[in-house]
Amino acid sequence: MAQKAIREADGKRMMARLLKEYSGGKYSVEDKYVTVGPDTDLAKLPNQYKWLTKEKLVVKPDQLIKRRGKNKLILVGADWEQAKKWIKEKSKGPITIYGKFDEKGKPTDKGTVGNLTHFIVEPMVPHKETDECYIAIMSTKEGDQILFYHQGGVNVGDIDAKASRLNVTAGDLPTPAEIEKALLQKVPAGRRKLVAGFIEALFKFYADLNYAYLEINPIVVTEKAVIPLDLAAKLDNTGEFESGKKWGQISFPAPFGRNPSKEEAYIEDLDSQTGASLKLTILNPEGRVWTMVAGGGASVIYADTITDLGFMSEMANYGEYSGDPNEDYTYLYAKTILDLMTRKKNPKGKVLLIGGGIANFTDVANTFKGIIKALKEFQKPLQENKVKIYVRRGGPNYQEGLRQMRELGEKLGVPIEVFGPETHMTKIVSMALKGGK
Repeated sequence: MAQKAIREADGKRMMARLLKEYSGGKYSVEDKYVTVGPDTDLAKLPNQYKWLTKEKLVVKPDQLIKRRGKNKLILVGADWEQAKKWIKEKSKGPITIYGKFDEKGKPTDKGTVGNLTHFIVEPMVPHKETDECYIAIMSTKEGDQILFYHQGGVNVGDIDAKASRLNVTAGDLPTPAEIEKALLQKVPAGRRKLVAGFIEALFKFYADLNYAYLEINPIVVTEKAVIPLDLAAKLDNTGEFESGKKWGQISFPAPFGRNPSKEEAYIEDLDSQTGASLKLTILNPEGRVWTMVAGGGASVIYADTITDLGFMSEMANYGEYSGDPNEDYTYLYAKTILDLMTRKKNPKGKVLLIGGGIANFTDVANTFKGIIKALKEFQKPLQENKVKIYVRRGGPNYQEGLRQMRELGEKLGVPIEVFGPETHMTKIVSMALKGGK
């Protein structure tokens, strides 16, 4: 599973479009959410969204930022003129976002520096603090888990210690009765059926749309309505083929303070041009350990293994190529990684892990053609950087692919160790980093 966070506005708009369907018409969320980005013309928005000038507003950054309240990044009860002014002020230059605070509200970490570029604007929902609750649904090894707490908001505290939990086996759907019994005993009796029905519909929404994480804090519960105020969510992006049409036009933004490098943006653009998957995140440009991994699941396993062996600080990149990319796309992907890898020498040399599981339909030899082409092009830089390459792959036509890789090593004068499916996928990691067989 590849979990990717989405913007709050995207999650709320999805809920506004679809929650009514998942609840049989019993629950609905009004679609009054506006995204303001760098290219948004603020002067034109009221013509499209009439309610902006008629209601009191809430304005927040929408960039995967936690603890916006404690960081004083929520404007409440503003009119449109005040909202515009606040957005312009917050967009002026770099700010620091803190992730931890003491009991007095003072930050206890160094924080993350970045620029605010995206905001969500929505109507203010008048309510009492006692109406606020906490709901979260998250994926687990066995299925999913629902967390609920009868209080919510910025000062909810240690939710892991406080929340009631309901574990749901993969493929099952919880009933309102099960939800009420497990989670809602501290909710006023007159509101329990309302909340139980909402959580039932929310879980169907979460499961059918391939969410991996969905948190609403606070969610306002009155005698007649359940209203989400603050939302954080992650989607399983491997489910895009199944749920992408229902997701609509959404984005997977980088976390606050982390702007994509030129190379990451380039691979993202390549990814958008093909039905295959090409992903790249640069963790440490000066790291010694580089990976070129086939498959999203394999990329996680390789990263975990590198970390478990104590080389996390040396891990240079994270990413994957999958979905049977053609030779041209594989070549461009490999070329980008090799270029990054060979820019700066390390006296200890460097390691390139070309790995993956046993493919089901990808022609291994065919995808290796693009990688081989890139390796030939970088022969001299690879030699100068003392790069050692370890290859492990299985699947259709893997014998031919490995043969080509083995012969390539002899021609390039670059050490290339080649292994097939008889060798465990992560064994080459320990071989490369700690030696031995």
